[in-house]
Amino acid sequence: MTERPRRRQARGQQRMVEILDAAARVFARSGYETATTNAIAAEAGVSPGSLYQFFANKEAIAHALADRFVTAMRTAHEEAFAGVDAAALPLPELLDRVIDPIVAFNLANPGFKALFARPDMPEGLAAAARPIQESLFGRVMGIVADRAPALPPEERVRTARVLIQVFQAMIPLITAAPEPERGPLTVELKHVLGRYLDPLTRLPGDDTP
Repeated sequence: MTERPRRRQARGQQRMVEILDAAARVFARSGYETATTNAIAAEAGVSPGSLYQFFANKEAIAHALADRFVTAMRTAHEEAFAGVDAAALPLPELLDRVIDPIVAFNLANPGFKALFARPDMPEGLAAAARPIQESLFGRVMGIVADRAPALPPEERVRTARVLIQVFQAMIPLITAAPEPERGPLTVELKHVLGRYLDPLTRLPGDDTP
């Protein structure tokens, strides 16, 4: 008697995942502002009525998708930063370790920028993203401090902000590129960051050109 409700619940959970996957693609393709629930339903292969059984409106979809993105981004940050000895690694290796997982996250989550790069991002979405953004800033600050302990605190803050802004500026270029170009563009991103960091944080063994 309990098997049917469980199957229905599993089908419902799968349908929600499909709708969120479709929403991520629609947001990435059309932008959040112009995306519609009808477009999301069509992308997911369901009727608008079926979509509304799970989500009341586009904002509800965005919030659910934001929660999923935040969880995935937290995992990507852990992969990028956990166990990294920033003071000991040569700069090129450090950049590989930190940048690759976060680039991979952005490639795997095409709707992320459409939600979190908006100038009019609703407070609810901003609140969901804020802890991750603060954590990222803190981790980048930690790397700068480990590699350049002589830098005054205000310069560390400035350096961390510049690094994050440059990274965020190049991510759309990488994600929009054809797949064969993504690797070379990621290498270019590392070169840009490396050339900026190298004079500030050079350690023995660093070979960034």
